[in-house]
Amino acid sequence: MSAPEPPGRARWLFRNLIHSRRWGWTILRLITLFFIGISGYVMLFEESLIYFPSKYPDGNWDAASYVAGDNEISMMIDDCWFNASDGTKLHGWFCRPTHYRNTEHTPIPDLPVVLWCHGNAGNIAGRYDKILLFAQMPVNILVFDYRGYGKSDGNPSEVGMYSDTLAAWDYLIREKRISADKIVIYGVSLGGVFAIDLATKVEAPGLIVESTFTSVRDMAAATMPYIPRFLIKTKMDSLGKISGIRAPKYFIHSEFDEVVPYRLGRKLFDAAAEPKEFYDIPRAGHNDTYLVGGREYLDRIKRFVYECTGTPEL
Repeated sequence: MSAPEPPGRARWLFRNLIHSRRWGWTILRLITLFFIGISGYVMLFEESLIYFPSKYPDGNWDAASYVAGDNEISMMIDDCWFNASDGTKLHGWFCRPTHYRNTEHTPIPDLPVVLWCHGNAGNIAGRYDKILLFAQMPVNILVFDYRGYGKSDGNPSEVGMYSDTLAAWDYLIREKRISADKIVIYGVSLGGVFAIDLATKVEAPGLIVESTFTSVRDMAAATMPYIPRFLIKTKMDSLGKISGIRAPKYFIHSEFDEVVPYRLGRKLFDAAAEPKEFYDIPRAGHNDTYLVGGREYLDRIKRFVYECTGTPEL
């Protein structure tokens, strides 16, 4: 038989066991409080964690007065105002490529229209350089600000921004008298969410989705894995919608995208029904696809838009 544990040794072990348990309960309580705090913050400030709007006068609003030199394609930009279904007043630019000669703008007739749902940060005034590049295709463009962005009223929300995008489509159909078969929907990053939703509600001839994701919960898991996904109320479930869109679809993404994981863009593409095409831009970041892609980027988008709308090459 082994000798009994000395009383002093037993007391030392007991005290250390109690001490360890206290530390364990303390750590567990701290972890619990941390997750309770994170959960409360997410529930209270979820929308401020998702949307990053810039209100007017932030942005280069004077850029719209740019005029090209003689014999170049320029862009005439008209302010347009329309209301969402809940009455929220929205602002956009209707951009028309023109030939500029002898101080006069001559509109280019019979062009298709790109309905542009821009990305998260900023407003339409921050997209002017890219608008000018699109003018060179050429295509007409309606680019608009969601509620809470630029000159538009209200505050961003998922349901509200779906309504805003549908209102922009209705503006083109009702106010501009443009045939639906001449309007291609184009969504970039967060805007891809609203472009996909719109394409499930209207008969557009084509959809372009650039650098976008499958759902907010998937994005949260990729970028903020410490936040429990079940706490996130916002859905933006593009993955669940994309398979129901029968129009031709063109997906654009880069493996070097530092904001939206490339795998989410591929997952969205894989779930889409035919006809579809994927354009992988090598070494492009999230915000410079059009710069890295250069002429090929513009040519590919032009080809898709013109083919979808039956527009002859100029």
